[in-house]
Amino acid sequence: MDTVAVGDVELCYELLGDAADPVVLLIAGLGRQLIGWDDGFCALLVAAGLRVLRFDNRDAGRSTSFGDRVHLDLDAARRGARDQVPYALEDMADDTAGLLDALGIADAHVVGTSMGGMIAQTLAIGHRRRVRSLCSIMSTTGAPDVGQPTPEAMAVLARRPPSERAAYVEAELANFAIIGSRGALVDEAWRRARFGRFYDRGLNPPGVGRQIMAIVVSGDRTAELGSLRVPTLVIHGDADTLVSPSGGEATARAIPGAELLTIAGMGHEIPPVTWPQVTGAIVALARRAAPARPAGTSV
Repeated sequence: MDTVAVGDVELCYELLGDAADPVVLLIAGLGRQLIGWDDGFCALLVAAGLRVLRFDNRDAGRSTSFGDRVHLDLDAARRGARDQVPYALEDMADDTAGLLDALGIADAHVVGTSMGGMIAQTLAIGHRRRVRSLCSIMSTTGAPDVGQPTPEAMAVLARRPPSERAAYVEAELANFAIIGSRGALVDEAWRRARFGRFYDRGLNPPGVGRQIMAIVVSGDRTAELGSLRVPTLVIHGDADTLVSPSGGEATARAIPGAELLTIAGMGHEIPPVTWPQVTGAIVALARRAAPARPAGTSV
């Protein structure tokens, strides 16, 4: 993993795969680090002929943290008082475009989960030439009447994580019993190992609060999404209680020509059993979006 200066932040990133392959840019969700995109998930994309770029958003992982300089003020964010919040989704999208600039990447197939889907949408709106295709996963438009969490899932967001490793892992397991997948898609061993990796690499609970403010202050993107002309896939689980399926449905309605893939039993995560389906859909979208290439070349 490397770091690069992008404006006034340092972003930690990792590039996987062949430098000659088209880039798929993976944008993480709320509080998640680049390792939230599992190695096995990324390996499937690389094997299909995509070069994977994953990174830590500002205020997550090993990218710049805004420390204790700004306190959580959701009321200001709800009022749209951008001068009272540290940053908005547009700033995070600008970070993403700046990362592409710093790495000499002209454009990418852009994939985001949850808040990362919101950033991906905002990137497509504000930096249209950089987005070859758009995949928004378990995300929403920012409209207040769609994608809302259940009361139980909202309580998950409000909980401060324990500071001790074992307690943190157990707390996350309890949280994902509420917001995670159901039935045959549940993989507790995967969850347990994943949460341990997150803890070991480093958490930033105050940064999660600032990212929440960025989501709230940025408002509704529905009208702007209607102006997009980019090949788009929307993926959502029908068991998602944190971003309800209406958020994915609204995203697909808002973007002209967007396809909606609903995965039965999937909650607010991408469990291993779904990786072939999800990565296959991303690769198929990238192939449809790519310009004509000589026979025998990938994507």
